[in-house]
Amino acid sequence: MMQYRSIIRILGMLIAIFSITMVPPAMVAFWYKDGAGLPFILSFLMCVAIGFITWYPNRKYRRELKVRDGFLIVVLFWIVLGAVGGIPLVLAEYPNLNLASAMFEAFSGLTTTGATVLTGIELLPKAILYYRQQLQWLGGMGIIVLAVAILPLLGVGGMQLFRAETPGPVKDNKMTPRIADTAKHLWYIYLALTITCALAFYLAGMSAFDAICHAFSTVAIGGFSTYDASIGHFNSPLINLICVFFLFISAVNFTLHFAVVRGKNLKTYFGDPEFNTFFGIQVALIVICFLVLLHTSVYPDKLTALNHAVFQAVSISTTAGFATDGFSTWPLFLPILLIFSSFIGGCAGSTGGGMKVVRVLLLFKQGARELNRLVHPRAVYAIKLGRRAVEDRIVQAVWGFFAAYALVFVVIMLALIFTGLDNITAFSATAACLNNLGPGLGEVAAHFGNIPDASKWILIVAMVFGRLEIFTLLVLFTPAFWKD
Repeated sequence: MMQYRSIIRILGMLIAIFSITMVPPAMVAFWYKDGAGLPFILSFLMCVAIGFITWYPNRKYRRELKVRDGFLIVVLFWIVLGAVGGIPLVLAEYPNLNLASAMFEAFSGLTTTGATVLTGIELLPKAILYYRQQLQWLGGMGIIVLAVAILPLLGVGGMQLFRAETPGPVKDNKMTPRIADTAKHLWYIYLALTITCALAFYLAGMSAFDAICHAFSTVAIGGFSTYDASIGHFNSPLINLICVFFLFISAVNFTLHFAVVRGKNLKTYFGDPEFNTFFGIQVALIVICFLVLLHTSVYPDKLTALNHAVFQAVSISTTAGFATDGFSTWPLFLPILLIFSSFIGGCAGSTGGGMKVVRVLLLFKQGARELNRLVHPRAVYAIKLGRRAVEDRIVQAVWGFFAAYALVFVVIMLALIFTGLDNITAFSATAACLNNLGPGLGEVAAHFGNIPDASKWILIVAMVFGRLEIFTLLVLFTPAFWKD
């Protein structure tokens, strides 16, 4: 039996907790006297009311959650919080957004996609600017991990949620025996990275406001900026370098950071096959971008070319989507290469999007094994990650994931073409939203404001699919899920 009333009770509590996130932007509005505080105060009151109304009638329903309940909560959690997160953007006078655009912006923030419908961003009230960045920061860790630390206190087991939420195929390896402890440790690392990143940006010349905002979206690998020109606005190689450094760190598995901190040994990083593969991919992309930019003389000198090559390669392949320059104006080979690199994305257990490095690594090894089997049909080949053999069950799950990913991609792209988008726009918009990347090509190279509302709703679904790693959402469409 599905524990529907327990699920509604938990959702009510989560919405009430989420209402607290409306307070900081209201305070920012008050501090800067930008007149944009009212939508946040109203949203706060609405969230508290919605949370109370859903929680109070179901407050006595406390049941142990099954795995199925965990999946449903996670999906509802993202959909409900995305919708609630859009309320202040609907209420705000400036920017004057319709429902589809406001929801697109909120879901893009919360899923750390970083695709925006806004232009003239620097002219917006500071409260709205801050709120967009805060949404990314909260979404970055999957607010669920915070909920995993809180839910045990509310009488709900957290492991089902953690399984459904944590990116990547190898997720039963808990870092600490108690799941709430695990979530807390993840948050400590996340918080420490954010504070360090904000300080580095500030010392490199950003204002305190910009430093905090960009630290939020950098560590979340989100890609929202407080300027239309993104990081390019600052025109500073040092700021670019800091951004690249923190994007790289944030795209690495957070459990690996935890292992390094606990063991006080940096060599732990290089003992991890996924980290080594990720590092190799980044270096290869930077070299290719640099050589092509040199060959086509896009920039006047080598240092400028290197600066842009490093920044764009890391920003797009980790699925952040920050820009220093319109990468869509580069020789077409590079934008297409970088968009394809976003399909790989970050490491499992990081804030990055995409299919995750470990999955792509396993797909590659499985492909190599099948080729070897053609030559030696009777030989037994084990797939190994480092020194550990990977169970066939996990390899099969990765193949299943890949098939589902491809299917969802094709369906969303065809749906977008049906709404009137051209091929390049439909392809890049699907990649940008399903991989939680942000910028696309064609009509969505600069922003997503000019596409039809129907396309925006379809892309919201793509963002949620991407953030929940396909299966978590896809499982709800199977008849078996709803049978008792």
